[in-house]
Amino acid sequence: MANRVSPVRQTQEQRSDRTQLLVQEATLRLLLEVGYTRLTTAEVARSAGVSRGALTHQFASKEELVVRSISHQLDGVSSSLNAFAASALPGRPGVEETVDHLWAVMSDGLFYITMEYLPEARHNPPFRSSLIPVVQRFHAALDLVWAKLASANGLGPEQARVTLNATMCLIRGMVAQSVLRDEPGYFTELLAYWKRHLRAEIAGPGSKPPLPLSR
Repeated sequence: MANRVSPVRQTQEQRSDRTQLLVQEATLRLLLEVGYTRLTTAEVARSAGVSRGALTHQFASKEELVVRSISHQLDGVSSSLNAFAASALPGRPGVEETVDHLWAVMSDGLFYITMEYLPEARHNPPFRSSLIPVVQRFHAALDLVWAKLASANGLGPEQARVTLNATMCLIRGMVAQSVLRDEPGYFTELLAYWKRHLRAEIAGPGSKPPLPLSR
């Protein structure tokens, strides 16, 4: 008779990590699906498939649950941005390809989730204070990736910082507008305009300015 293989037992730390991951991913799903105000810890526990007690043992409040879930999300996005920057070595992606990548990431749920918790952060100072270092880490990671790509395209540090911030402000505004404007062609045109602007910026003085929008 063949010997039975005993199942590998998880340690308490592994079980705890697993519970946290399930809860954080459920929180992000629900932020996207129902929004911050309708989000409850009871619904998160149900969606994650864990008990209320297991959730409250790991997360003391709804605010802590959201902050740690956002941190988990942004850490993952930062890792994907670094992987994207290195994906085409030795020829790294250009700034224009990076704009497309940032739009894809932000419009695929990331900024929709951000729009859910921003109003609460505005009116809840402790919640806002907890979020600030989380978001700052993400911005620092984004700065590093953009700086590498911008440098490869001839942009200096200050110019790179301004173009990144302008790009992110444009993309955030576009995602917010898309809530009530379901016109993919309109947003494609805006991105094309911005990439033409970046090409002119990289080319320097005397280059042809970007063409105006057709609408």
